[in-house]
Amino acid sequence: SKRKALNAAFVTCFSGGAAVALTSIGIDSDGSFMISTNDNSCCKCEEKHMGGRNDTTSAADDNGVNGNAKMFYNYFPKSQLFQPKRPYPAWDDNWDGKEEEYQQQKAEKKGSSKVGTTRHLILIRHGQYDETFEDDVKRKLTKLGREQAHLTGKRLEEMINGINDKFQPCNVNVIRVSDMTRAKETASIISEYLPKDIVREKPDPLLNEGIPAQIIPKRAELNIDEDLAKNGARIEKAFTKYFYRKVAPQNEGTLKSWFFTGTKSNDKELDKADQENHEFDIIVCHGNVIRYMFCRALQLPPEAWLRLSIFNCSLTYLMIMPNGRVSCRMLGDIGHLGYDHSTF
Repeated sequence: SKRKALNAAFVTCFSGGAAVALTSIGIDSDGSFMISTNDNSCCKCEEKHMGGRNDTTSAADDNGVNGNAKMFYNYFPKSQLFQPKRPYPAWDDNWDGKEEEYQQQKAEKKGSSKVGTTRHLILIRHGQYDETFEDDVKRKLTKLGREQAHLTGKRLEEMINGINDKFQPCNVNVIRVSDMTRAKETASIISEYLPKDIVREKPDPLLNEGIPAQIIPKRAELNIDEDLAKNGARIEKAFTKYFYRKVAPQNEGTLKSWFFTGTKSNDKELDKADQENHEFDIIVCHGNVIRYMFCRALQLPPEAWLRLSIFNCSLTYLMIMPNGRVSCRMLGDIGHLGYDHSTF
């Protein structure tokens, strides 16, 4: 609401030929910009120049020390910077510690497409809630927030039932939720639309809201150090708990992918196997947690989490394949809400 946009570009783009999306780019007076689409998947990048470099960058800046070997560009201590196992943009094949297991399974199966199960994680931010109270127990969903949760439940019901041969039914295994009131209320309403046999896990405090990582570019108006020290390691623990590949194939039931998996091969049996080994989890939690997990899952610098913007009851959909590759199918999707139910 405080942005002072000087210019905006609207780009019509097609997603798989299935829908038309409107993308807007708002440029602030300080050179930062906000990218948003009609489903409100947003990303804010606050580089001062479009080229991503400041014209006054010095040799000391290039080393990230600026006269202080313990600081990262004078933003924060280097000890708080996330250190990837492989430098960006290289991909870490063993990000979840399961690469060796995958290669063993692949060798035993002699290249069969039935190696492992593709995991689909649908992350849902809670609905709008009453922020006038400090006590979490009193921070309940507003009337609009409950309406958002009902619309989200209907969206998931449609996904589970399937639409056609291209968007087939899916079998959701479990719904997980944080231990905060607004998330538990949201999950409870959503559950009304889900099959009775879906496992309702107990609330997990690891998924609670908090500051997950440092912020780049630095936001001088935000004092996050205490919150980060309290919650950063916990949120990383939540990521490692729920984000991993499943190398062993699904043993019970036939799970089909609701979301079209992509190009088809010339082998019908391989295509069938590709469709059958899928499982779906729903996680209802919070904006900071989802943005952090999005960055970590795609092996992007987690310090970029605040450049993203996701709305209440939006869907962020990530897919983890048995070979360890991760892709994002949705980011902050609120196509089911409409603008009259869209809040941040």
